Amino acid sequence: MDHIVTVQDAVTAFADFMEPTDAELDAIEQEMPVILADVELLDAYIVTLDRTPTELDARRIRRARRRALAARAALVNRAASASRSGGAA
Repeated sequence: MDHIVTVQDAVTAFADFMEPTDAELDAIEQEMPVILADVELLDAYIVTLDRTPTELDARRIRRARRRALAARAALVNRAASASRSGGAA
């Protein structure tokens, strides 16, 4: 019988490349409003999983959906303006 041995040390050994870079942290920071809006939308959906949604629940979902879309639009607009102003011609 062959024993299956874990390679935990080899897989989780500390290495510099495992840490996020400054650029990755900056990207996460810029996407944070979108992430938070998506979490709010998921929370609104989760509340209605085990019951019939009320009018208040429907309003909360619509409001959260609008916030998520607005956050995504703002992120895309920021990225587009940054690429236009920062790009070389």
